[in-house]
Amino acid sequence: MTGSHVLALGHYQPAKVLGNDDLAAMVDTSDEWIRSRVGIRTRHLARPDETVDEMAAAAAAKALAHSGLAPSDIDLVLVATCTAIDRSPNMAARVAARLGLAHPATMDLNVVCAGFTHALATADHTIRAGAATAALVIGADKFSAATDWTDRSTCVLTGDGAGAAVVVAAERPGVGPVVWGSVPEMGGAVRIEGTPPRFAQEGQTVYRWATTHLPPIAREVCERAGTSPEELAGVVLHQANLRIIEPVAQKLGAVNAVIARDVVESGNTSAASIPLALSKLVERGEVASGAPVLLFGFGGNLSYAGQVIRCP
Repeated sequence: MTGSHVLALGHYQPAKVLGNDDLAAMVDTSDEWIRSRVGIRTRHLARPDETVDEMAAAAAAKALAHSGLAPSDIDLVLVATCTAIDRSPNMAARVAARLGLAHPATMDLNVVCAGFTHALATADHTIRAGAATAALVIGADKFSAATDWTDRSTCVLTGDGAGAAVVVAAERPGVGPVVWGSVPEMGGAVRIEGTPPRFAQEGQTVYRWATTHLPPIAREVCERAGTSPEELAGVVLHQANLRIIEPVAQKLGAVNAVIARDVVESGNTSAASIPLALSKLVERGEVASGAPVLLFGFGGNLSYAGQVIRCP
């Protein structure tokens, strides 16, 4: 085998929906203020007893069911998350136990909002190296647990959820080369620190960096994949803020692509946002099977990672 491809997707969101008017009753904000600044209308929040691995397993179970593979076929589980409270067993091992997988390698990755695209690249590299044949790649975060619900600049952003992909070995690669990196000296612009951990960011710094520096990197991702932006059928950026998603997509020049805007319904779900949005696009039939889709994560650590995949 010379590469890997995404065979199937799945996603999960908690039942509780928190609207902007609900937030306005909690902090000094309004529906108009939130929508004009970040484009979000609603977000889903996990129950207090609902864990990251529980959400991750729910999304992974759907992806596995859609793939047609048996649990015993999976030999690698990667969970991208920045909100796991427990250190061991890690989230990947807990997902494997919940799904009854046989003897997979299990690893968590913390690259915050760029976590899923880092994990997808890691799975692709592992499969190319012959160390795995079928992987569950999951992004899952309970961002509400790290949110200061008295801080109107951040609490309007966050939501909870999970998305998953089954990635398998393929003769014809369907996961393109990754372009990834970070800006370590600016890593403090997005933080989840303290006890209990709390999310904070320098919003204007992140906005300027994302809208200025990311479009050329996204174009480089397309070049590495041998795909022009005009050929893209879909663009799934990290669902951080509609005011970031739309200008980055416009500067990229993906004029024929469906642009994922799941942030409007789901808020910023960190590592879950890309697989969650992609799974919904596929479920609704908005991107054809085999069509090229750009995935591009960015955020915490001022890290970024992107690749062009063939839609399952």
